[in-house]
Amino acid sequence: MTRSKTLRTPAELAAAGLVSADRVADLEAVAARYAVAISPAIAALIDPTDPHDPIARQFVPDPAELVTRPEERPDPIGDDAMSPVEGIVHRYPDRVLLKLVHVCPVYCRFCFRRAMVGPHGRPTLTPDKLDAALAYVRAHREVFEVILTGGDPLILSPGKLGEVLRTLAAIEHVKVVRLHTRVPVVVPDMVTPDLVRALKPEGAASYVVLHANHPRELSPAARTACAKLVDAGIPMLSQSVLLKGVNDDERTLAELMRTFVACRIKPYYLHHGDLAPGTSHLRTTIPEGQALMRRLRGRVTGIAQPTYVLDLPGGAGKVPVGPTYLVPAGPPCRTGDAARFEVEDLQGRTRIYPPAPEESAEPVVRDAADDDL
Repeated sequence: MTRSKTLRTPAELAAAGLVSADRVADLEAVAARYAVAISPAIAALIDPTDPHDPIARQFVPDPAELVTRPEERPDPIGDDAMSPVEGIVHRYPDRVLLKLVHVCPVYCRFCFRRAMVGPHGRPTLTPDKLDAALAYVRAHREVFEVILTGGDPLILSPGKLGEVLRTLAAIEHVKVVRLHTRVPVVVPDMVTPDLVRALKPEGAASYVVLHANHPRELSPAARTACAKLVDAGIPMLSQSVLLKGVNDDERTLAELMRTFVACRIKPYYLHHGDLAPGTSHLRTTIPEGQALMRRLRGRVTGIAQPTYVLDLPGGAGKVPVGPTYLVPAGPPCRTGDAARFEVEDLQGRTRIYPPAPEESAEPVVRDAADDDL
């Protein structure tokens, strides 16, 4: 079925065949709390005959979203605590977030800003508040990079977005502007020549970070949209969220990362699911994520390896939480010897580094079968 408009209500989802009519009443309660929007490009990817469809799981509302666990919070990564002026988040010394808008072309069911975005979320920055945000960037010479997020910054018109990017690029100490978006995947037709030109301000390098979580999202139209950006000289990175029932198996995750690389998009972050309200049914555990990353290493090309990260609550920032392959191997054998380590190789065998001159390079016999648990 061809769908020509964005679906925004459970009744529209039912009319489009994405949910059964008997689910509409339950889903209305979810839609009243969290925004719903499924673009035609995403609706076309959903298989309504598959109750476990990984695309539907990301975008179709679920009554499980009404269950909030005690550890979940409306601002799970502490944006507000690190916001000196409206629209700016200054969490790390050399970079800031600039949140121009709080609307998106689609709404993810796991969004960590779900309490802030949507038609009834926080407003778009007014001209005066945008001026104040830009003044903050100008006043802080340590800011090397400005990251446009939100909401999805590419939902703005090319003219408006280009104006903001040119203003940022004219600030002497701002050398990089980065834009985080889903647009090339969810509304690929929005990647027009005007948008591409807007994303190349003179005076600063621009990067586009694409959010996608399943290889099917990289449709032919999405690949064409991404190619327009890359062919114009705009580097692309990826960010994904590890999601239960979407990409939490080795085969799917490997295919996703390889697909990014085939599209000339460098895998950047694999996020552990944040503690956003109503998202526990989509979160994995950290040990499960570490086990997946361990299985990717050595089996998938190095240029397709993302960094598995946890965004700590309260504004403390991201930390890498991938598996470790290195543990101390005990005290030096002799005074003055270098520290020695046990290193796990790709077959799960443990080796000593550096080996003592009299030792063999053969691995230490140790069962590492439990290390993935």
